[in-house]
Amino acid sequence: MLIGDVVGSPGREVLKRCVALLREQYHIHACIANGENAAGGFGLTAQTAEEIFATGVDFITGGNHIFDKRDFAEYLETSNRVIRPANYSPGVAGRGAATFAVNGTTVGVLNLMGRTFMPPVDDPFRCADLCVAELRARTPIVVVDLHAEATSEKVALGRYLDGRISCLFGTHTHVQTADEQILPGGTAYISDLGMTGPTDGVIGMDAGAVLERFRTGLSERFSVQKTGPKQLCGAVVALDPNSGRANEIRRIFLKGIA
Repeated sequence: MLIGDVVGSPGREVLKRCVALLREQYHIHACIANGENAAGGFGLTAQTAEEIFATGVDFITGGNHIFDKRDFAEYLETSNRVIRPANYSPGVAGRGAATFAVNGTTVGVLNLMGRTFMPPVDDPFRCADLCVAELRARTPIVVVDLHAEATSEKVALGRYLDGRISCLFGTHTHVQTADEQILPGGTAYISDLGMTGPTDGVIGMDAGAVLERFRTGLSERFSVQKTGPKQLCGAVVALDPNSGRANEIRRIFLKGIA
């Protein structure tokens, strides 16, 4: 199971309420969540990461906000279950790819960040070539989180890696797309999983500061929308453990969570 951007305490509360139930309902073997917005809407901390793992999530990926909490770099250096985009410059704390075991099967996970309308990073296509080859030497199951703004960039990388990875899912926009599919080479694909967190506000943030920013160009720092209903966005992917090919991908969008 793949879970879209977890936003603040409302997102973490949704995980507590829903992950175990979804794992049972869909007979989930492994759960990967994007957690770069899990701590106050910006970044991740050791405490919030452990809180997410306690809900039944097995692995956490990141994005452009992964270093917003500066002291998190030390945790990234030691954790084998939290990664940041692999195409950050050499020497950046943490790792961009890792594996974990599920019932004797090794799952490889790669985190990449796009370059269109995003902070400067290295070429995700070239980085993917190197990292996917390394992961494929260890397991046929490779899952990629592409944290990117532009849908075209996500589609392009999905096509580029088709047949070499099991699944590519997009994160970052906080809006779920309806283009889930199995590509010709056997790779499951969706442009964006969506957001897990508060439904009200603006993509997880309190609307007041966001509207002020759009109207005047000035505002205080955004804060997470704490009231109102919540949602969980993600997808369930069925994979062949021997070939790594995807057999099915199904979107999940749970609305109206109190």
